[in-house]
Amino acid sequence: MYCGSTYTLHMRVYVLNGVNLDMLGRRDPAQYGSLTLPELEGKIREWGAVLGLEVDCRQTNAEGEYVDWIHEALDSAGAVIVNPGAWTHYSYAIRDALELLQIPIIEVHLSNIELREEFRRVSVVRDLAALTVTGKGPDGYREALEFLSKQ
Repeated sequence: MYCGSTYTLHMRVYVLNGVNLDMLGRRDPAQYGSLTLPELEGKIREWGAVLGLEVDCRQTNAEGEYVDWIHEALDSAGAVIVNPGAWTHYSYAIRDALELLQIPIIEVHLSNIELREEFRRVSVVRDLAALTVTGKGPDGYREALEFLSKQ
């Protein structure tokens, strides 16, 4: 656990988790692991602090709210980590909002969407991402934060 103040915060990162991610810990643990969303967010904030990043974690099941947070990031964030959940595969509203950003976008998925059902292999946001991390469970968020800490 990080307890010191060795690092200076140099970037605010929005971590935007989408639809059904509030059910972590109850969804298929073989795909999504056993951590609950609050436990995952705690780890993400801890990893961010160690790397000198200010992390703002959010989750919603409302697509419009997710889009609003992306719009907010235009003026408030230095980068975004997105896991839109099922919206990854079809939400052009989220894609259009992400296109507005002039900051790094990292796409993260707990499960390996490339090895799952055919429809899950499609990501409408992938080409906007500076990095995509799939199938690494919670460590995918850590990899995303480490990438951003080097920017």
